[in-house]
Amino acid sequence: MFKGNYLYKGLVLLSAAGILAACGDDADAPGTDGADDNGNGGSEEEISLAIMQGKVEFNNQFNELAEMYMDENPNVSIEITSVGGGTDYFTQLTTRFSAGDEPDIFSVAGPNEFEQMAEYLADLSDTDAANAALPGTLTDVTGEDGVVTALPYNLEGYGFIYNKNVFEAAGIDAEAISTYEDLEEAVQTIDSQKDELDIEAVFAFPGAEAWVPGNHLSNVYLTHEFDENVNEAYNAETVEFEKGDEFQRMLDLQVDYSVGPVLSLDYSQQVEEYFSLGQVAMIQQGNWVYPTLEQMDPDFAENGVGMIPIPLEGYENQLPVGVPNYWAVNSNKDDATVQEAKDFLDWMYLSDEGKDFVINEFNFIPAYEGYDEMEISDPLSQIVYDYSESGDTIGWVFNGYPTGWTNNEFGPNIQAYIAGEMTWDEMVENSISAWESLK
Repeated sequence: MFKGNYLYKGLVLLSAAGILAACGDDADAPGTDGADDNGNGGSEEEISLAIMQGKVEFNNQFNELAEMYMDENPNVSIEITSVGGGTDYFTQLTTRFSAGDEPDIFSVAGPNEFEQMAEYLADLSDTDAANAALPGTLTDVTGEDGVVTALPYNLEGYGFIYNKNVFEAAGIDAEAISTYEDLEEAVQTIDSQKDELDIEAVFAFPGAEAWVPGNHLSNVYLTHEFDENVNEAYNAETVEFEKGDEFQRMLDLQVDYSVGPVLSLDYSQQVEEYFSLGQVAMIQQGNWVYPTLEQMDPDFAENGVGMIPIPLEGYENQLPVGVPNYWAVNSNKDDATVQEAKDFLDWMYLSDEGKDFVINEFNFIPAYEGYDEMEISDPLSQIVYDYSESGDTIGWVFNGYPTGWTNNEFGPNIQAYIAGEMTWDEMVENSISAWESLK
């Protein structure tokens, strides 16, 4: 699950290395430039790629994929270091650069990291992956000069995940909900039938989790202040809450029709105790909940859930979709190493072998075209991919909020509002002041 910078919190440092092998038959395929008639690499230059990245969840699978690449490219060796689980990835990355042990490929997330690593970001505009990236996925990593400096790992999206059986029994077509008024009517209809539907409440809203309202819900109502651009949010001296009234009523709707007490309800209770067990009709969450749902009830996860956007006037039927992590190539390296790094990233996301791993082993929602004929790993991820491919999305700007704003100021202010300890106007005023003081 993506929770802002959660990928960089943990205590695990994993690494693995691989060796060289033979090139594929397609001389035009990414990563196989210069192959001879026998399918062997035409270049005899030995190239080592050191990769450092921050998702330990797919470390083993990533190493397997690297072995496959080396089997096709006998002049290339790849060593992967995956950091997470308890160790601060970005601190480890900057320490490694300071020590002169610079990786050739590394991951970055959010404008603060991009700003600190700017001098090391190679131009990736000429990669096949950049040309195949889905609409909007390169916005945050494209400079004013049009230069693309990083490539997306994958996509994640969120909205209202709903129980299809409950909605059907209540006579509600979830896909027809496009406005706040539509949603409010559906909520009230379900609430009036709670006993017949055998549910406790319409929502399970995890008020104990500051990031749910403070990052994800607020993003729907703040992203347009910054033209859906995380860098604009990052550079903004203030925030205005132009759509604050709409934000308030959506928050109130979830709180008023939620199981309680809201402020003691956490993420695991929301997903496992209430939604997975059919005790509520819907929750505000993202595709990352699917593995939990599948573990709790495989049939329900596969056939019983859907996801719709959070309604916003003027931006109906648009799902918040973002890129949690990006790949960068070290511009300090020699030309051959930079090119091989680009070839590897192209191969990983665009070759048949790579695409199969991305979908079935990494369990990623691909951020690239060319996957529409492949079966995405789960129905929630498929929904996110479909919205992304059609361009019916709104951007993620919460990664550009001032450091500490959500966890230390904005989130607690929202919780104080829910508790009745602060008016909405006070919540907004205090949060604006906090934003400005942190800039």
